[in-house]
Amino acid sequence: MTFLEKINYYLPELIQSLQETCIMLGYSMLITLLVGLPLGIALFLSNPSIKALNINYYWSFNFLITFIRSFPYLLFVISLIPLTRMILGSAFGPYPSIIPLSIVGIAIFSRLVEQVLLDIPGDIKVLAESLGATTYKYIWNFILVESRSGIILAYTTTTVSMVSYSTVMGIVGGGGIGDFAIRYGYQSYENEIMYFSIIIIIISVFIIQMLGNFIAQKIDKRK
Repeated sequence: MTFLEKINYYLPELIQSLQETCIMLGYSMLITLLVGLPLGIALFLSNPSIKALNINYYWSFNFLITFIRSFPYLLFVISLIPLTRMILGSAFGPYPSIIPLSIVGIAIFSRLVEQVLLDIPGDIKVLAESLGATTYKYIWNFILVESRSGIILAYTTTTVSMVSYSTVMGIVGGGGIGDFAIRYGYQSYENEIMYFSIIIIIISVFIIQMLGNFIAQKIDKRK
């Protein structure tokens, strides 16, 4: 078969794999944003270099985040199978794959958010205190406004990382474009299909990165 004939032959499986990738990434990145952003802000506010309070809280979460980020991802997914099965009743499929992806995404994004916030000039805090801003107003009206461009870039970086992580979710039956490349490309000795899948992944990453950069530039308050 020619290359186009092979693509047409595997097209239904390719479309299904793309849908599975969208499910895994869509839900996991939503959870990452909803949990990772507040956690990153909390880490920043309790950081010993910022405020000498809640040190035990900070170091506990700091250890947990570092532990998750340093855990080999494939082994991490396998080790979470009992937990995933307990929560969802099943450990295999695109939806159960959301749990390990979300946990890793939260760990990466919250750390990046903390680093972005630590780069905010100290004058911002002084200004907020001089205006009598509450903690809520300090977070919402000062540090998030000042760091919004950096947070968008941090979220973009996390999303790109999650695209890479999602390609190995076939180990727990998560499917996705990475699993498609392995099963219908590498294992079936169809190198053209494998490379075509890799090109799709690379293009997706470029689109995500360019979109993130565009949004970050548009909302950058310094411009």
